Amino acid sequence: MPYLLRQLGASGTLDGIIDTVSAQHPLLPLIGLLKSNGKLVFVGAPEKPLELHIFSLLQGRKVVGGSMTGGLKETQEMIDFAAKHNVKPDIEVVAMEYVNTAMERLLKADVKYRFVIDIGNTLKATS
Repeated sequence: MPYLLRQLGASGTLDGIIDTVSAQHPLLPLIGLLKSNGKLVFVGAPEKPLELHIFSLLQGRKVVGGSMTGGLKETQEMIDFAAKHNVKPDIEVVAMEYVNTAMERLLKADVKYRFVIDIGNTLKATS
């Protein structure tokens, strides 16, 4: 995604990025998307440490931070903000029967979006 945004001329245009990725991934492309004084906030927790090039932060007075999940108030504020600004997640909806395959894909790093299990339709199909 960062490569695509750079290709679309998005370098240096974002005030902030919330990084939810819980796997190894390069940070330099994300940092390059931030404006001066931009913030990169981690809520995902990769298993291994990520490589951070400090010079890329110093050049634009950029900030890196982290946060655990918030409480109800913070979660509601985030949902309200997303609704107001039409921010939508990129997800892959899967049926309950697909969960084992989804887990295998996770192990192979063959996942582009987060999986969301469609429990509601799965339950309707069995009742």
